Amino acid sequence: MIILSRWGFARPISLSSCSYSLRRYASKAKAIEGENEWETIIGLEIHAQLKTGRKLFSPASTSYGEVPNTNVNLHDAAFPGTLPVLDLHAVRLSLITALALNCQINRRSTFDRKHYFYHDIPASYQITQHYNPLARNGKLQISQGENNAKRTFDVGIHQLQIEQDTAKSQTVGDNTLVDLNRAGTGLMEIVTEPDMRSAEEAGAFVRKLQGLLRRLGSGDGDMEKGNLRVDVNVSVHRYGTPFGTRCEIKNINSVRFLQAAIESERRRHIQHYLTSPTTPIKQETRGLNELTLETFSLRSKEEAMDYRYMPDSNLPAVVIDPEYLSGLRNELPEMPWQVVKRLTDTYGVQKRDVETLIGLDEYGFEGIRYYEDVIGQGVDKKIAKKAMNWIVHELLGQIGKLSIPWSPTLIPSSLMREMILLIEDGRITGTTGKSIIKHLISAPAPSSSKKVTLQDVLLNLGIDINENNESSIDIKMLCQQAIGNQPKSVADYKKGNEKVIMRLIGEVMKLSKGTADARKVKEELVELLKA
Repeated sequence: MIILSRWGFARPISLSSCSYSLRRYASKAKAIEGENEWETIIGLEIHAQLKTGRKLFSPASTSYGEVPNTNVNLHDAAFPGTLPVLDLHAVRLSLITALALNCQINRRSTFDRKHYFYHDIPASYQITQHYNPLARNGKLQISQGENNAKRTFDVGIHQLQIEQDTAKSQTVGDNTLVDLNRAGTGLMEIVTEPDMRSAEEAGAFVRKLQGLLRRLGSGDGDMEKGNLRVDVNVSVHRYGTPFGTRCEIKNINSVRFLQAAIESERRRHIQHYLTSPTTPIKQETRGLNELTLETFSLRSKEEAMDYRYMPDSNLPAVVIDPEYLSGLRNELPEMPWQVVKRLTDTYGVQKRDVETLIGLDEYGFEGIRYYEDVIGQGVDKKIAKKAMNWIVHELLGQIGKLSIPWSPTLIPSSLMREMILLIEDGRITGTTGKSIIKHLISAPAPSSSKKVTLQDVLLNLGIDINENNESSIDIKMLCQQAIGNQPKSVADYKKGNEKVIMRLIGEVMKLSKGTADARKVKEELVELLKA
C-alpha cells in the first residue's frame, strides 16, 4: 500500500547516416601518444519515461506523435489554482524498477520544486525529488562481453527519483515554439555512480537498462522517440592520481551517439592535459554535434543556475507500506540476463539465439514461452538444441524473408514440437520439416475452427505417413532408379571413388522431392552398389 502522508520538512538522425558518421569518425581519429596511461571515469544520468499512458500529476494522455498542444491539462499549462494529483501507478512502476536495480527503498520520499525560467516549463519550476528520492544505493551488473565490455563489474545506482518532464521548445527564426504535449510526463531519473571506464561499458549499461525497463513494463526505453535520454559525465586522470575535472554532455538520444560522445570527450580531455598539464580543464556542460561526432560547449559551471530547491507544499510525502513493497518484490519477473543464463546453462544453447527469442517480445517474453512450450518438461539437451535451431534459424529465417511478423500462433508450439520429434526419430526428413514450415507460414489460416494437425499438413504436401508414423516412400526403388539415371557415378564409385555417392544421394532426394531420409538412402545405396 502507498500512503500519502502529511508533508514534513525532513531533508537528508537516421540510422544509416549515423552509421556513416561513426565510421567516418573512427577512420579519422588518430591514436594519442601515451593515451593508455589515462583512465576514463564515466557516470550517467538517465531520464526514462514511465509507461503509464497519462501524465504524472494530471490525467492528460502521453501518446506520441499527436498534434502539438492537444494532450494538455490545465495543470500542465500551469493555470493558477490547479493542483497536482500524483499518479500512484507511476509510483508503483518506479518502485519495481528500483527493486529490480537492487535499490534500497526510502520508506518516506518527498517532492521538491526545482526553479528555473525557460520556455519549456510553464510553472517556472519542475516537480522532482531532490532531498528524499524514492530509492538509493542500487547496482546493476555488467558482464564481460556485453557490448564488448572487457570486464565484469557492478555499476552503482546512486539514486532513483520520480519527476515531471518539460515541454518541447523549438526556435524558428525569431520565434520560440512550445509544444506542451510532453509537459508533465512522468520520468524516472536514474543516477549512476562513476563506475564505468569505457564507452563500451556505458553503452552496455544503457542497453541492459532498456531491457530491464521493457521486461518490467515500466518504460519502453525508446531513445529515438525521446522516451529515454542520457546525460553523461566524463573525466580522465592518470592511473594512481586523483580524478580529473568532469564535464557533462547533455541529452544524448542513442547508444551509438553516447559512445561517440564519450570517446570525443575522452580524447579532448587527454589532449588538454598533455598540452596544458598544470591547468585544470574547464568544467562545463556540453552537447554533441551528431554530424561531426564532436562535443561543443553549452555553458560553463559559473553560468549554471541556482535552482533554489524547496519542498512542494501541494504534494504530501509518499510512505511505502513494507507489506506492499514485499508483494512487489515477489512479483518481479525473470530478467533477460537471468533467462539467458538459465537456458544456456540448462540446455547448452547459444546465448545469441536466446537473445533473439527475447527480442521477439521484450515485455512478455512470448518468444521464450513459445520455445519452452515446444521443448516441454524434462527434455534432453539434444532436443532442446534442435528445437532452438528450428525456431530461430528456420522459422524466424523464413518469416523474415517473407516480411511476416512473428506470432506464437503462426505455427502452434504443439505442432512444432511434433514435427521436431518426427525429424529426430527419422520418420520425416529435415527437408520435409522446412517444407512444413514454409507451407504453414505462407498458407492462409483455415476458415473453420478445426485445429490443424501435422498429418493434415503432410497430406497437403503430398507426403504419406503410415500408421507407424513412417514415410511410406519406397527407398529401395528410388535408389535403383537413381543408379539407373547415373551410370557414370556408379562406375566411378566401383573404381574406388566413394565420394560420388553424394551425387546418387542427391538424385534420390530429387526423385523423392526431399522426403527421403538421407541416412537411410546412403545405407541402401551402399548395399545395392556392393551387390
